Amino acid sequence: MSYMLLIVEPLNQRVERGEQAGREVYDQMVRFANGLKERGKLVAAEALTSTNDAVRVQVRDGQAKLLDGPFAEAKEMIGGFYLLDVETREEAVAIAQACPAAAWCTVEVRKLGPCFL
Repeated sequence: MSYMLLIVEPLNQRVERGEQAGREVYDQMVRFANGLKERGKLVAAEALTSTNDAVRVQVRDGQAKLLDGPFAEAKEMIGGFYLLDVETREEAVAIAQACPAAAWCTVEVRKLGPCFL
């Protein structure tokens, strides 16, 4: 079964942490990903940049609306993800609990599936 771990972090956490500390936690996350890969549990993992250079796109009645970041109403952002191939939800949750980011963020566990369920 495929599960995604979404790393949900406070919006200003990266700025407050600073580059050196940020590099240290990034290295922890890379080591965590490498361990999952060695166990055959990791399909993909990526970090995402801040919302400062992001854009939101909506199309309504054929008209596109673009909203450039940063997004004032946002209090959190998705900082990255791990896409897992595991046997059970419990295994995905156990991996989320072992994720280093769980100490400074929220790790949301989501099963992949059709959007009508």
